Amino acid sequence: MSGLFITFEGGEGAGKSTQTRLLHAALLAAGHKVLLTREPGGSPGAEALRELILFNEAPLSLRAQALAHMAARADHLDSVILPALSRGEIVICDRFHDSTLVYQGYGLARGDTSTLAFIQSLRALLACEPDLTLMLEIPPAIGAARVAARGGRLDRYEQEQEAFHTRIAEGFALVAQQDPDRVKRVDASQTPEEVAAGIMAIVAPRLIGSHIDTPPCGS
Repeated sequence: MSGLFITFEGGEGAGKSTQTRLLHAALLAAGHKVLLTREPGGSPGAEALRELILFNEAPLSLRAQALAHMAARADHLDSVILPALSRGEIVICDRFHDSTLVYQGYGLARGDTSTLAFIQSLRALLACEPDLTLMLEIPPAIGAARVAARGGRLDRYEQEQEAFHTRIAEGFALVAQQDPDRVKRVDASQTPEEVAAGIMAIVAPRLIGSHIDTPPCGS
């Protein structure tokens, strides 16, 4: 029995953390074995890199940022995600490859083709793609208002200007258009309950009985 790998993507304030928790709880209640994790982070080594990636004030080049994200992801995969999938569990991850492509490639590099190609080459080396990606879409202005209302320490991406977040939204839209079989778009401007119901409607057909009928990542 092999697992199912579900990722959540979207801009700041889209509600990914809330929706990953809600889906995790719903699938547990239905009797599934489910692992909830996040990026950057998810394993002890990757969590240490998370602090560097998101909060260290020292500047990093675009390639260095992409490599740092991929290093954290490699440890996360090896230590947490792949073992869970091999046990037949459902893995729900808040952010994965698409965020690196969009934030570094479209947000910071403004769609520079060489940067996009560099990130995609690193992605290919890890040889692991989600079975399903839920793309939470929200106007950047609403997302920014939610982030401001939430308070707390802002990471390096949350502190970026409005134009950056507009590019992020456009980048995620391109990802969804280019891979519609894997990426399912969700209107995140609705109430949390409405968003959760829409997500469950997408996820439910992927569940077969008490197990998941998809090959493990990297197989």
